Parts: sequence; structure tokens; C-alpha cells
Amino acid sequence: MREEYAVIQMVIQIIFSVYSVLLPILVGYIIKLLKDQKRERDANAKGTMLLLRVQLIEYHDRYTARGTIPSYAYQNFKDMYAAYHDLGGNGMIEKMKQEVDDLELERKQEA
Repeated sequence: MREEYAVIQMVIQIIFSVYSVLLPILVGYIIKLLKDQKRERDANAKGTMLLLRVQLIEYHDRYTARGTIPSYAYQNFKDMYAAYHDLGGNGMIEKMKQEVDDLELERKQEA
């Protein structure tokens, strides 16, 4: 009986020894994976923000040159601006947004 108890104690000690070595390695690996995912998410958000900025500038230039904007384009601009702003974008696009907001909406032409 004592031998069995000694074997069980030795197995428990081995398990705890392995656990104390593997746990920090496992936690370190999980932290590395999380950091890699965050870096990828940040890069995707930055890329999305840049693409939105290009499209917002294009809408601004096209419709301010015309002096009017169709309602669907205005709604698209507002939606893109909201997403751009949520991603942390601002700056020069804020002034462009104001200029687009000031444009007259085009009326539907009857056929």
C-alpha cells in the first residue's frame, strides 16, 4: 500500500513539474497568437480606412464639380464617412464632408 502511495505521489509531482514548465510556454504562445491577430486586424482596419478615404475624395471631387449630388450617392457618402470615422479617420475628410453636405440633392428626372 505504501508503495502505491509513493508511486501516486511521484506521478503527481511529475504532473505538476510538467505543468509548471508547459503552462508558461502555452500562455506565451497564446499571447503571441493574440498579438499576431491584433496586428492583422489593425492592418485590415488601416487598409479599409485608406480605401474609404480614396472613395470619399473621389465622391467629393466628382459631385462638388457638378454642384449637385444624387440622393443615392449622398447616402453612400454618408455611410462611407461614418465607417471611415469609426475606424479613426478624420482630418481633411471632415471639410470635404461639410462641402458634400452643402451640395444640392439632384431631383429625379421624369421619363
